[in-house]
Amino acid sequence: MVGWLGIAYPWVKAAHLVFVIFWMAGLFMLPRYLVYHQEDGLDGPQAARWIEREAKLRTIILGPSIVIVWLLGLALAAHVGLFSGIPGLGWLHVKLALVVMLSGFHGWAVGYSKALARGVTRLSGRSLRLLNEIPGVTVSVVAILAIVQPF
Repeated sequence: MVGWLGIAYPWVKAAHLVFVIFWMAGLFMLPRYLVYHQEDGLDGPQAARWIEREAKLRTIILGPSIVIVWLLGLALAAHVGLFSGIPGLGWLHVKLALVVMLSGFHGWAVGYSKALARGVTRLSGRSLRLLNEIPGVTVSVVAILAIVQPF
């Protein structure tokens, strides 16, 4: 299956990158929204506005982006031989592991958003602020792995 995308490869790669940017924008915004939502309180007109904002972000940006990122990413991985046992793709294995973890973070953030909408808080504002850094650090390492391909 190596090279199966043919001349479409750079276009698929470009589309993958565009949707990674959309996904990361959403993952940078949602945790920050969670901090503001929780600090504004869980009832009243501001809470209703945060619930609406978070729902739109989840529905319009985050949900579609993660699906497209995964589909295109798996197509690119197949193109370079990940599923054919091609050697020298250690960087891609680590990148995929990080993307799996980032996808888990995405799921956690969506779940926490829905919990806040129900009036449930589990974390302090400080903890939410620290968790807000996960996407930025992770995507930095992923970008280095994808560009440098160190191993």
